[in-house]
Parts: sequence; C-alpha cells; structure tokens
Amino acid sequence: MPARSGEAYLRGLAEPRALWVDGERVSSVVDHPALSGAARTIASVYDLQLDQADICLMPDPETGEPIGLSHIIPRSKEDLHRRHRCLDAISDLTAGSMGRTPDYLNVTFAGFAGDAAAWRAFGNEEGAERLIAYQKHLRRADLSLTHAIVSPAADKALGDMSRPGDEITLRKICDTDGGILVRGSRALATLAPFADEIAIYPRVPLPVGSEAYALCFCIPMSTPGLKFICRDSLSEQTTPFDHPLSSRFDEQDAFVIFDDVEVPRDRVFIDGNLGVFNSVMQTTWMPNIMQQTMIRAAVKLDFAWGLARRMAKTVNAADGATEQMLGEIWSYAEFARAAIIAAEAGAFEHADGFWIPDVKPLYALRCMLPSWFPRVNEIISLIGSHFMLATPRAAQFKDPELRPLLDAYLSGAGEVDATERAAVFRLAWDFVGTGLGSRNAQYERFYLASGARNLQRAFTVADKDRADRLVDRFLPD
Repeated sequence: MPARSGEAYLRGLAEPRALWVDGERVSSVVDHPALSGAARTIASVYDLQLDQADICLMPDPETGEPIGLSHIIPRSKEDLHRRHRCLDAISDLTAGSMGRTPDYLNVTFAGFAGDAAAWRAFGNEEGAERLIAYQKHLRRADLSLTHAIVSPAADKALGDMSRPGDEITLRKICDTDGGILVRGSRALATLAPFADEIAIYPRVPLPVGSEAYALCFCIPMSTPGLKFICRDSLSEQTTPFDHPLSSRFDEQDAFVIFDDVEVPRDRVFIDGNLGVFNSVMQTTWMPNIMQQTMIRAAVKLDFAWGLARRMAKTVNAADGATEQMLGEIWSYAEFARAAIIAAEAGAFEHADGFWIPDVKPLYALRCMLPSWFPRVNEIISLIGSHFMLATPRAAQFKDPELRPLLDAYLSGAGEVDATERAAVFRLAWDFVGTGLGSRNAQYERFYLASGARNLQRAFTVADKDRADRLVDRFLPD
C-alpha cells in the first residue's frame, strides 16, 4: 500500500482503543473536541508528503511503490541530505511545536533495520529478522507510531532501571501459544491518541536477573488489554485566531497500562535477551534519531526568533535591550543550524552500507537545548510584556459595539491595526503562556533526557585526543 493521505489516516483512527482523556473514555478520536484539532494536524502531515512528493516520498526499495522518505535507510551522505529536506518540511508544518510527528519513529525504526547486525547479536537472529520485517510493514502501511520507553519509577532512589521484583514496570509474564503475555506499565506515550500502533524498545541497560523486563515489540493500539490514560487536555477548542497553536498542536501524552496483553510472536523483537537489550541502543540509535530531533528543534528556534522579531516590530520596540534579546535567540538558531550541518558533513558509513551523522555536534546541541528553550520563552515573555495580556478574541472583533473602540485603542505602531497586534501577541501567549506553552516548556527541558544528565555523559561521545594533545605539549615528559 503506498503512502497514505490525511483522509486515509483519519479513517485508520476509527480502530477501537481503550483511551481516556479529561476523565472520560474516548469513543472517537477524530470527533472528540479535545483531540480533533491535533488529529487533523497529523492528517495534514500525511497530506504534506503527497503535496510535496518530490521532497517527502521515495520508491520502496523492493516494491517500487511510493513511501515516506522518513523511512529511508541512509546509504550515503546524500541520503542523509534528502532525509534532512523531508524532516525539515514536516517540522515546518507545525513550526517545530510537535515533537512526535510520525517521522520520529519512522526514522527510529529505519535506523534499527539499518543496523541489523546489532539486533542479530547475542543470538537474537530471529528477533532481528522480525524487526526488519516489521520496518517494511511500517513503511508500506504508512503507520503512525507512538512509543513508551520509560519505566514509571515509583521510587527514584532505586534508579531508572527495572529490577527483579518490580511489579509496576512492563514485564513478561509467560509464553503463550501465539506469543508472549505481558503486564505492567510504561510512560510516556506522546501522540498516543493519534497512533495506529505502539512501540516498546530498550532505553537503559538492565541488571542480570531482569530478563523479564528486556522486551521489544510493536502492537496495534486496539490490542485487548492496552489502556491509555492521557494527561489533561491542553487543546483549546476555539478559533485559530484565538489559540493558533493550542487549537491544533496538542500531541497529548499518555500513561500506558498493559493489563495482561498478548503480543504475537511475529511482533516480538527482543524476548528476555539482556545482551542485545543492553547493547543495541548504544550503537547507532543516537546519531540516527538526533538528526530528526535537532532539525525539529532548529525549526522551532527559527520560529521563536521570527515571532520575537514580529512582536518587537508590532510595537516598534527598537531599544538596545530588545535588540540584544533578539540577537540571543538568533544565535541559538544559528548554532543549531551549524551543528546539524556539521553532523551531516561528518557523516560516515557505520556498517553494511548504513550511514549515520557525526554524533558529536548533535549531542552538544542536545545538551544545550534544555537551557536554551526556557531562555527563549523568557525573552518572548519580556518582549511581550503586558501586550500579551491585552489581546481581544476573534468574537470581540466581530462585536459592532466593541470593534471601533478596539481599533482606536489597541492598534500597534505605524500601520499595524488592532487585529494584527492581537494576532501577534495571542500567538506569543499561546507559545509561552497557555497550558500548551507550559507543557512544551517542560517537554523541552527533558527532551531526550535533561541537559544536566546529557552534560554528565558528554565524555562518552567527545573526541578527547586533540584536547589531550594540546595539554600534553605544555607538561613535562
């Protein structure tokens, strides 16, 4: 089946699923007022790949049918550049505000299949072959995937990894005639209401004796026993003028409960094999997926810079302090762009013709974004000042009594009328001040782990040779 349209994607969401949001079970994702806006946004991502087929589609390597280019297994530096253009177009659609559009896990599983040797290690040949077959199914069915890879961690003093006796975290209970039975929970399935299937794969290494927790599989959202508990909706059910972001971009996050779920054998990629579970994410996952994540972040920084500039222009804020803050956001955006270019320029063949970017620039960027994004939000709040709190709604502009007063007293500088001023500052408030803005700020702080944790691990990817050589020159033999 070739790449899906948005309409075909929305039809797929009709599959039943046990999903709760705002205290009630959802009967229709597409029609639910808290979910319909984001569902249609993801549908527009699917339409984008058809509308920009020259950038977002490619022929399937085996069947020749058109599939999303985010599924490509890069075989050259040019393939990485092609994927960059596709990922950039997708991020552009939401101004980088949705971190888990389907391309994220498309890139993830393409990377898994590209590094098949790592999945075949430690006697996991059958699991690796099933994973490769699944990646083909994923790209040909053009599925939307969510994932849940974090253990709930009821007691942080015990660390992040699952341990024998943990009754909360997802684990295997027994084998069945057709596969395995699993029970427990996982966090945090972003995009869950809008996914066709859910992926479970390794995150952190597990200690000896934790084989029951060493699992990797993918199953449909409609699988019996799967339950998704969504956080409170942050979707504002208003017009795009009133809430231009939160009316469309609440991708949702869900806690996942596996209430005795049977996973078919052909969907099980790791079943208790600690060797492959503890090693497979240490090879090419990080540089592969971080091309997508950092492109998305760079687009969001560009948007933030453009938004901040538009705010300043709207009220003619040309003072030195404002210009300094605008320059700061621009610097972040340029550093992000340069890191991605450097990573792609340093790309190399890992094994078996699978190419990956140089991880170092991407990792450095990953370390800094959790502090950059909160600062960006602060700058937008400072430039916005009280202007973000004096923004009439669309309905008020349609009120014949109010409209002339709004035009008289709430216009901007120069030719900026009251409608334009309100639209600009409502957009800014939706970016940093609404519930969705706060959620996204929290999301960026812990996106692919916190900045502090990544800085502590930077030495694992850093090239130390030149730095050591420079120091050694000034030390006695």
